[in-house]
Amino acid sequence: MRFGVVFPQTQLGADPHILRDFVQAAEGMGYHHLLAYDHVLGANPDRPGWDGRRPYTYNDRFHEPFTLFSWMAGFTRRIGFMTGVLILPQRQTALVAKQAAQVDLLSGGRLRLGIGVGWNEVEYTCLGEDFSTRGARVEEQMHILRQLWTRDLVTISGRFDTIDDAGINPLPPQQPIPIWIGGTADVVLRRVARLSDGYIAGAGDPAKSQAAIERYWQHAEACGRRDSLGLHVRLVTESRDESGWEDFVHGWEKLGATELAIYPHGAKLEDYLARLDRFRLLFGV
Repeated sequence: MRFGVVFPQTQLGADPHILRDFVQAAEGMGYHHLLAYDHVLGANPDRPGWDGRRPYTYNDRFHEPFTLFSWMAGFTRRIGFMTGVLILPQRQTALVAKQAAQVDLLSGGRLRLGIGVGWNEVEYTCLGEDFSTRGARVEEQMHILRQLWTRDLVTISGRFDTIDDAGINPLPPQQPIPIWIGGTADVVLRRVARLSDGYIAGAGDPAKSQAAIERYWQHAEACGRRDSLGLHVRLVTESRDESGWEDFVHGWEKLGATELAIYPHGAKLEDYLARLDRFRLLFGV
């Protein structure tokens, strides 16, 4: 199992010196990758039609992942970058292809694109995209992205996007950039098995997640892709005491997890780094 770090962007603040110190420390400790969440816009939860219970609102800070990773690529050498997840269907497909290719180029082939369809209809509306067709659109987008990352010229007439004998330049070092998918519905698990390079699961207990993960592997087996797919999970230290870390890690390992990212917490930078260091010592990062 490879170990990464969830970038605590909603808690760590906006001071670029602190953000840089966190990332460089994680790389220095030997962590494999850095995973960053994504939201372009935060909505007011008091709006009509909402029950007020949403994972994130306008009060939560989100750094834009492509620009964030491009910046980080300049002061790191080894650690990988992973969106987890980029809400792909609310974005222009060709622009995502261009942005991702640029990050991959600047980082020397260290990007993985973790994608999902999201939950925030307000965000889709503000960005001019249709929330109701996001599932169908994301599958078409994956196909187009891989075409744009591997061919000089692309001609595609799809349901949502049309490209007429055009391409991006430069192409990324990875051809194509790996695409992983996050989500919980069975339709997502089937999509992962058919189309992606791996599944980004949640941060739940292994025992409670077992049924869903077994379905994922069954879908992968049915597609003849069981041995080529990965499984990524998160350990959130804020909700799990250190005494339970070992059972959590080994439980997910038994379910076939290939990667785990630790999500540290604390009151200041030193607290975050102390948890990363403690995990490193326990599990041999």
